[in-house]
Amino acid sequence: MFNGIIFNKGEITKISKRKKGINIFIKSNLKISSSKLGISISCDGVCLTLISYNKKISEFYLSNETIQKSKFKKAKIGDLINLELPLKYGQNISGHICQGHVDTVSKITKITAVDKSIIYEFSIDRKFHKYLVEKASILVNGVSLTIAKIKKNKFEIWVIPHTLKLTNLEKIKKNDLVNIEIDILSKYVRKFINEKK
Repeated sequence: MFNGIIFNKGEITKISKRKKGINIFIKSNLKISSSKLGISISCDGVCLTLISYNKKISEFYLSNETIQKSKFKKAKIGDLINLELPLKYGQNISGHICQGHVDTVSKITKITAVDKSIIYEFSIDRKFHKYLVEKASILVNGVSLTIAKIKKNKFEIWVIPHTLKLTNLEKIKKNDLVNIEIDILSKYVRKFINEKK
């Protein structure tokens, strides 16, 4: 479980293809001991299991299903990845409850600078558009953000300078892909209402 508040980024240094997936190696300043092997780490919003750690390089295995549901199908060496360690009991939740289960991939359709902040516009499949609520939370590349505006098959978010500095959102460009996780509460409420009809 995560909360979408990012303090660490890492860089993909190696990608090893396997028969039914890939292994990615990410170099970062995350403080991880060898006893932590097997923990889940959010990598651009995708919950991945740490399988090895050596000299600041973390190794993760991605199955074909994870690859197809995330932007990791386009992953390349040098990509910056937002990293978040799992929540600990008693830790402050400054963002929202995130599972690390990516729902879909969205494309950036427009980027607008307003003062020192940035407005990002994303396209989103109709299947997931119905779950969006203005002023509700959404996870973009593992970052907990607030939906500022909903449009037809699109939505907007505002990102402040502090968040830009700490995450890879500062580097994304028009037509780039991002991982999206819809707020789990929104999905539960909609399912409950549909079952009551």
